[in-house]
Amino acid sequence: MLDDGSLPQGRNAAWLRRLFEAKTARRGGVLRRAVRDVEREVGRDAFVAAVRARGFHLIECGGQFVIICNPGHMRVVC
Repeated sequence: MLDDGSLPQGRNAAWLRRLFEAKTARRGGVLRRAVRDVEREVGRDAFVAAVRARGFHLIECGGQFVIICNPGHMRVVC
């Protein structure tokens, strides 16, 4: 996990910090957040940058972001 220095300053960095400090994220699980909530709380660009900085995977589908909190190889089956 990255230290606080890697989190965006300004727009609700605490929201983003809590997201990635969640037990599910720390254990390499899957998180889901509404796109509108992400855009309201931290902004799309900051969110994508935070996911990318951790080496995680991000999928957008049906108004939801799905974050796979594992840097391992990902293969989309269907």
